[in-house]
Amino acid sequence: MSSKNKSIEEYQKAGEDIFHKLHLDSYPVSIKYIKDIENDIPLGVRRPIDQGEKMSICQAFTYARRFGRKLCITAADNFCTPSSVAHGWVPLTLEEFTESQIRQKWSKDVESEKRRAEQNYARNFKNLIELAYRGVIVSPLQETPVIPDSILIYCDGVKLTYIINALSYEHKRKYRIQSTFEGFGESCSKGGLMPFITRKAQIVIPGTGDRSFAGIQDHELGIGMPADFIFYVLENLFQTGAGQGLRFPLRQVLPRLNENITPGFKYMREVIDKKLNENKTS
Repeated sequence: MSSKNKSIEEYQKAGEDIFHKLHLDSYPVSIKYIKDIENDIPLGVRRPIDQGEKMSICQAFTYARRFGRKLCITAADNFCTPSSVAHGWVPLTLEEFTESQIRQKWSKDVESEKRRAEQNYARNFKNLIELAYRGVIVSPLQETPVIPDSILIYCDGVKLTYIINALSYEHKRKYRIQSTFEGFGESCSKGGLMPFITRKAQIVIPGTGDRSFAGIQDHELGIGMPADFIFYVLENLFQTGAGQGLRFPLRQVLPRLNENITPGFKYMREVIDKKLNENKTS
């Protein structure tokens, strides 16, 4: 199935299909990165700051997937300032970034934070700043007003396995999942930005911000992917091991048991059999 030149309507239909086929608890999220805040925001998409509010990106994901909201988050809207910097919306020097994180006390000591900052800054911020993106549009996929760059799906572990199986069905390098974990910026970075920038799907284990700000449930995991991957997932969904227990709903092997499993069961079986035999002869 070719995913090139797909229309908004086809992405919306894919959102409906994946939602119903996997019986998801919340809507898949459409994520679109924009460069022109004045001209790239469609009608019906609101910015929190226009109502005198601020909102983190992970909160916007929750509003989209659970309440059907369509939102645009920029550096001015976002109270989670590290994610604004991580997205390249506002340029900070390496020293400024390091100082902000030291004050947060995320790492053991100053040297630890410097090592983290040097690695992350070199890999992400310098390159992102040059791309000149300035905001993100977030909406439920089945109502997306734009062709998304990334798609984020939250689900439990079983449903995530089905998605991973679909992406791995042909073991193509293009769809190979590559993830690292730090416990910070999981959904905003790995759910949306990294799939967009690297063209690789990423497993999301909700991080500190997700759990503190966004109402993530304990059982929820996620996966972020380049938007066009959704058509490949739908094409291969439930194909892995079809007929061998991996169809939906999950068909697990049930053990074959008898009354010998416990002494009480065994005793009662003997009593029942005795009574049944007495009834036959009476």
